[in-house]
Amino acid sequence: MLLLFVLALAAANAQPRTREVIHRDDVAIEVISEGRGPVIILLPSLGRDSEEFDPAAERIAAAGFRVLRPQPRGYGSSVGPMQNLTLHDFARDVAAVIQHENSGPAILAGHAFGHFVAKMTSVDFPDLVRAVILIGAAQKQPNPEVQKSVSIATDPTQPEAERLKHLKLVFFAPGNDPKPWLTGFHTDVRAVEMIARDATPQQEYWAAGNAPILDIQGASDPYRPKSSSNELVTEFGARRVSVVIIPHAAHAVIVEQPRQVADAIVKYARALPK
Repeated sequence: MLLLFVLALAAANAQPRTREVIHRDDVAIEVISEGRGPVIILLPSLGRDSEEFDPAAERIAAAGFRVLRPQPRGYGSSVGPMQNLTLHDFARDVAAVIQHENSGPAILAGHAFGHFVAKMTSVDFPDLVRAVILIGAAQKQPNPEVQKSVSIATDPTQPEAERLKHLKLVFFAPGNDPKPWLTGFHTDVRAVEMIARDATPQQEYWAAGNAPILDIQGASDPYRPKSSSNELVTEFGARRVSVVIIPHAAHAVIVEQPRQVADAIVKYARALPK
C-alpha cells in the first residue's frame, strides 16, 4: 500500500518537462520546467548549461516541487548582451524567471558558478528569494592552485590529457568518471561568466542577503577542504546556515551524486517555514 501511495503521489506531482523562452528587455531566457509545487530554481556551473541536471531535477519534481532551470545567456535560446556584465545582470535574469512564474518567492540552488548568481539574486531581489542552496561552492579565500586547476579543466582549448588530469584533481572524486566533462563547456558562456564574476566585488554577494542558506559540499572537494566546512556557519550562525556533506563527491557533486544532492535539497526545502 505504501508503494502505491508513493507512486500515486509522484504521478500527482508529475508534469511534463517543458521549455519556454521568457523575455526581459533585450534578454531572452530559455527555461526548462517540470513538476508542481513550491519553486526551486537550479543554476548551472561555469560555462555549462543545466541539461545535465536532468536526474536531480526529475527527483526533486517527483517529491512535490516545481523545478525551473534557466539556461545561461549564450546557450540554446537564451540570448542577450554578452559584454561588460556583472553578477547583477545574471541576477536580473533569474528574477525575471521568478516573476514570470508568479507563484511567490523561490528557492535558488546554484552549482559552483551558479551559487554566485543565486547569492547575488538574493541580495538584489530579497522579496523573490525564499532560501539559497549552495552546491559545490568555493571557500571565501580559495586556494590559488585549485583555481588554476579549475581554469585548465574548464577550458576546451587546453590539451585533453591536461584537462582530464585537472578534472580528476578538482571536479571528480576517485572512482567517479570525469570523461563526460571533457565536453559540455561553452567557450563564450564561460568567458562572459568569468568576467562577470571577477567584475563583481565579493562583498556585494557573499552574504546572500539575509536568506537562509544550505551549503551542500562534496566530501572530496578541494575547493572546500575540511578546515572550511563550517566557514559560513561560523560567519552567519547555525540558525541561518545548514551544512550537508555528500560522500564520494568533489566539486561536480550534483553530477557525481544527483540522488543524494536532490534528496538533501528536498529535505531542506520541506523543513523551511511556510
